[in-house]
Amino acid sequence: MFPLLRQDIAIDLGTANTVIMVDGEVVIDEPSCVAIDRHKNRVIAVGHEALLMHEKAYKNIETIRPLRDGVIADFAMAEVMLRSFLSKIPGSRRLLKPNLRLMVCIPSGITEVEERAVRDSAERAGAREVYLIHEPMAAALGMELDVEAPEGNMIIDIGGGTTEIAVIALGGIVCDRSIRTAGDELNADIVEYIRRQHNLQIGERIAEQIKIEIGAALANIADPPPAMTVRGKDIMTGIPRTLQISYREVVNALDKSISKILEAVMQALGDTPPALAADLVDRGIHMAGGGSLLRGLDQRIAQQTHLPVCIADDPLRAVAKGTSYALRNLNRFQFLLVKR
Repeated sequence: MFPLLRQDIAIDLGTANTVIMVDGEVVIDEPSCVAIDRHKNRVIAVGHEALLMHEKAYKNIETIRPLRDGVIADFAMAEVMLRSFLSKIPGSRRLLKPNLRLMVCIPSGITEVEERAVRDSAERAGAREVYLIHEPMAAALGMELDVEAPEGNMIIDIGGGTTEIAVIALGGIVCDRSIRTAGDELNADIVEYIRRQHNLQIGERIAEQIKIEIGAALANIADPPPAMTVRGKDIMTGIPRTLQISYREVVNALDKSISKILEAVMQALGDTPPALAADLVDRGIHMAGGGSLLRGLDQRIAQQTHLPVCIADDPLRAVAKGTSYALRNLNRFQFLLVKR
């Protein structure tokens, strides 16, 4: 249990999940989702409870994901969600004081307006001081890379809304690419493929389950998963039915979006100065984010780039860990923060 008097909180405010850390410990790891009762105009659930209602509630209940493509899409609901998560932290009555400090990670390709929305939401949720750090830099810190070294490191962070690709050296991002092709887009690809190829309509949650259980980026992988039974609604008849789908079909479904990610990686490599590109031959590419767990994706990137690729020990929380580390060493890492 962390000390209750701690007032420094690190937040990975993700499109799919929000991870909150206090003093290096994960205290919140929940879906970025809010459920509201339209009839009574009130919030009825946040996080796990709200996600359980997603795509299953009657018309008066609406589930909202406040973040889209890595940025805040619904300002009011983002504030509600942040307040709710902060209130769930053990000892939150002591934490939520006027001198509360928050550090939030943001995509490297964020606009000034989107950046201001993050700051405002955090401040309205109760923070006196708000610091922002770019996701690739936070991921590098979370993977215990020396971001201050003169050697280059390439980071690929595949989240729910964005894929962040950056080459880091001497405490700065030398070149980067931020594309809005990531976990959500992969889910949408699966939904569309099954609708088009099998006349079966499925929801986002089932698509994500398919991606996790049998998703792959290569047709030939070691220890391939068995076919999965999928349940949905027949488009022609409206009757529920089941379908057996293989991982090779999922490979076909995801190929277009995977190719976009590979293209962005190659563009980032093309922008990398020769001296740093030489460093990558030995140091390779480091991957983080939930998307990095897609079977065979690291192999496919290695085949395309001819560079070694390694996945973070805890890819889902690498960004949150790096954000927390930067906040706990704020004086040392002031130069990494996004300036107002």
